[in-house]
Amino acid sequence: MVNSQVKAWLQAIRLRTLPLAFSSSLLGSFIAFHDRTFKWSVLWLALLTTLFLQILSNLANDYGDSKNGADNEDRVGPRRAVQSGAVTPKQMRTAVIATALLAFVSGIFLIGTGIGFFFSLRWLTFLILGLGALAAAINYTVGRKPYGYFGFGDLFVFLFFGLTGVVGTYYLHAGHLQSDLLLPASAIGFLSAAVLNLNNMRDVNGDRKAGKRTLVVILGPIRARYYHLFLIASAFLALILYTIVNYRQPVQYIFLLTLPVLVMHLATVFKVKIPSELDPQLKRLALATFITVLIFGIGLIA
Repeated sequence: MVNSQVKAWLQAIRLRTLPLAFSSSLLGSFIAFHDRTFKWSVLWLALLTTLFLQILSNLANDYGDSKNGADNEDRVGPRRAVQSGAVTPKQMRTAVIATALLAFVSGIFLIGTGIGFFFSLRWLTFLILGLGALAAAINYTVGRKPYGYFGFGDLFVFLFFGLTGVVGTYYLHAGHLQSDLLLPASAIGFLSAAVLNLNNMRDVNGDRKAGKRTLVVILGPIRARYYHLFLIASAFLALILYTIVNYRQPVQYIFLLTLPVLVMHLATVFKVKIPSELDPQLKRLALATFITVLIFGIGLIA
C-alpha cells in the first residue's frame, strides 16, 4: 500500500519534466557566469524555486484535469494519480497548496538574495512576477476558466518558462539587463512550448472529448505538427543569432550537436499517426532541451 502511494505521488510529480524546468534558470546563470556577475546562491535558489513551480504545475494539472473530465478513458500516457484513485482529490488539493507555499517561500528568499529583502520597486516587480508564476502554474487547468482549456497554455509557458525564467534569473545575478537576452530566453520559451504542444498532440482525442481546446485541438493534427516544427526551428535560430552577436570562438556553436537529435525527433512526430505513440518523444524532447542548454552554456563559458 505504501509503495503504491509513493509510486502514485512520483507519477503525479512527473520526474521526467524536471530537467526541462531547470533549463531556464541554468541558461540565465550560464550567461551571468559568462558576464562575470554569477552568484551561487541565486543559482541554487532559482533551481529550487523552479523545482517547486514545476511540481506545483504538475500536481495542479493532475487535480484540474481530473476534476474537469480531461483525464478520461480516452487519455493516453501514464495514468494520473487522482484519475486512478490512488490519491483523493482532497489529498491532491492539499499537496497543491503545500507546494505553492514552498514555491512562495523559496521565491521570497531568491528575490532577497538577488536584490535584497528591503521593499523597493524592483522587489515589488519580482514579487508580482513570482505571484504571476504561481497563478499560471495553478490556473492552467484549475479554476472556473482555466486558460489551458482555451488555447493559452503555450503562451504562458513561453512567457514564464522562457522569458521570465531566463531574464529574471540573469537579473537576480547581475542586477541589470541587456536586450540580447531575449534571444536565449525566447529559445527556451519555444522549446518549452514545444514540449507542451507534443503533450497536447498525444492527448488530442481526450482533450477534444472533454472540451479542452488546446492549440492542437484548435489547429488540428496536421497544422499542429508544422507549429511544432516552427517552435523547434525558432529556438535554434534564436540561439544561433545570440551566438553570432556574442561570437568569440568556434566552440560556442557546440550546441548544434543536439540538432540531429531534434531533427530525428521531428521526423518521428511527422511520421507517427497514432497520438499515443508520441508519448516516448516527450521525455526525449525534454532531455534534448536540457542537454542543449548545458552544451550551449559550456560553449559560452569555455
